[in-house]
Amino acid sequence: MKKISKKNLLDRAQTQFSNAEYMVSLQSYSLLLSDYPELIEAKIGIYLSDLGIQNSDDAQALFDYYQVIKEEEVDALEIIDNLIKTLDSSKSSLQELLIDPIHEQVEYADGIRYEDFIKLVEARGNFKMAFEDIMFSTKVIITQKDEFIDFITHLATQGFQETALYYLDAASSSFDGDQEIFELYNLMEQK
Repeated sequence: MKKISKKNLLDRAQTQFSNAEYMVSLQSYSLLLSDYPELIEAKIGIYLSDLGIQNSDDAQALFDYYQVIKEEEVDALEIIDNLIKTLDSSKSSLQELLIDPIHEQVEYADGIRYEDFIKLVEARGNFKMAFEDIMFSTKVIITQKDEFIDFITHLATQGFQETALYYLDAASSSFDGDQEIFELYNLMEQK
């Protein structure tokens, strides 16, 4: 029996993955791996397709990152594997930390409330570590102007200026000329 063209199958699997067809791409990568058992791209494709079934955003972000590092790094599989394990452990840690007094878990489909994120900051010991723990795995839900100002201020002062500016630009129209919000732009210029 003739083997399927490696390049054609790999291109097809990557296209399926890019189109968020994770079950189909998982099958294509598996077929590719059965014919070419040492093919790193197929192993990573299986990892990421499986992750994509659970969390499309994380999978797509890691896939994009892999495309960048695969030419530069010989141990790209190990890097991607470690990133996936880190994402899984961060989510587990968040779930353990964010249980309310009634022992119900916070709904993670939409993200975590800012007040719960602050609890994580306190548990981790600093804002930067807590934000790095969640930045690829969940969103921070901010419902009040004071929370927004606090969040942007922390981002700007902890080395996440570009992220802070992105959030500020995206939300500034919601505050219709609020002077406190525009003061945050001055904070950005200082950093």
